[in-house]
This record gives sequence, C-alpha cells and structure tokens, in this order.
Amino acid sequence: MKRTLFIIAAIFAASFANAQIAARVPQNAQKLIDAYPDMQLTYSDNAIVFPDGTKIPYDDGKEKDFVTMLDNSDIEDMFSMTYDTEATEPAYLNDCGRSRCEALFKKMYGNSAAEVQKHLVKIEWFGQQLPITTVNGVDKHLRAVYEELKAKPELKKYLLQASSFYWRQVRGANRQSAHSYGIAFDINVANSNYWLWSNKGKGETDTIKYVNRIPQEIVKIFEKHGFIWGGRWYHYDTMHFEYRPEFL
Repeated sequence: MKRTLFIIAAIFAASFANAQIAARVPQNAQKLIDAYPDMQLTYSDNAIVFPDGTKIPYDDGKEKDFVTMLDNSDIEDMFSMTYDTEATEPAYLNDCGRSRCEALFKKMYGNSAAEVQKHLVKIEWFGQQLPITTVNGVDKHLRAVYEELKAKPELKKYLLQASSFYWRQVRGANRQSAHSYGIAFDINVANSNYWLWSNKGKGETDTIKYVNRIPQEIVKIFEKHGFIWGGRWYHYDTMHFEYRPEFL
C-alpha cells in the first residue's frame, strides 16, 4: 500500500512540475516550437533554444514603432499581429508574418546564400523546376500544394512564371527577404498586385488602397499546407506565399 501511494505521489509531483514548466513558456513561443518539430526547439530563460545550445532571445525588451519592428524584430514581435484568414481586406498595419526575427531564420535555414543553397532541391511547378529548401520539410509542403493545384486547370494562368529562392534584402529596407531562405514563393506577377505599385509614393504608415486579383481558392490551398499569403498583409504582396506554419 505504501509503495502504491509513493508511486502515485511521484507521478503527481512530476505532472505538477511539468505543468509549472509549461506555464512558464509564453503561448507564442510554444506555437513556434510546435510549428517546427524538426528543429527540436525548446524555451528557457527568455530564449528559444536549439539542440546545439544556440539561444535566440524571445523578447528583447525594447519598445518599437511599426517600422523599427519590421527592421529589428524579435520573436515576440513576430506574433504582435494576427493572421486573419476571414477578412476580405487587411486591417490597417496588420502585416502578420512580414516581421521576421532574422537571427531565428538564419539559424534555421542558413546565414548566407551558400549555406541556404546546401539545402535546396528543385521541385516541379507547371513546367518550371524551382529551388526550395528541404529544411522543415518546406519542399514537401510545396509539392502538396502543387498536387492540389494541378487538378484545377482553370487556375493555371495565375500560377505560371513563378519564382522562389533569391538571396536579397527587402526592397528599400535593411533586412533579408523571405526568399533568401528558400521558404518563399511568388506566383504569376502579371496577375498580382503589390502595395507600392498601386500606391506610388506612399510610406509604411500611410493609408493605402487594397487591390487583389488572386482567387481565394489558390490562397486556401497554400494556407492548408502551412504557407501564409502576402495578400493578407496591409502592405499587400499578392503574388507572395511563404512557409510560416506558426501563424496557421
């Protein structure tokens, strides 16, 4: 009887300890950990921790305006907006996913063009062979998108002349594009819209007009497989999709 009670007490103590640990992990840090299981991420002392011991600060403790947050995002900043799959137009300055913690993405995918390229494979995309990263299984998820879209020939005109990996900085900014990591994918430019094309001379905090020609059927398929859509950003980029399952 005493042995049984001891075992029950030990199990209860372990469960209580695990619950306390879980309670100390910020909700959004846990979303990140769950979204990238291949990375085997953990959380400790205000940091996301990689298996090799590398620590990326979760919250740098700095107050930031909108533009500063885009250029110098920590992990907490990435979750400061909500990815809204139901809104017909994005809310003012709601650019969920446009903010990226560069240290995190460079650690996951590579901190140079050469490092990223080590993990690229080419996938079939409507007559093109396009490079995409194998890290976090992004190539597999994009192949799944392709298989679904292949069965919908009426959407093909929106999907031709796509592009993917390109190590570069975001236009007019001092931060890397998601294309640098092999996780971003642009579909047909001729049927797409970009906020600066339609709102010439406007700045990041100005009020802008929303324009989109990409069918929601395409968007839903990409989102189903972990890709967010730039058309859900206030600063829209409707050709743009990137693998960011932490928001989905």
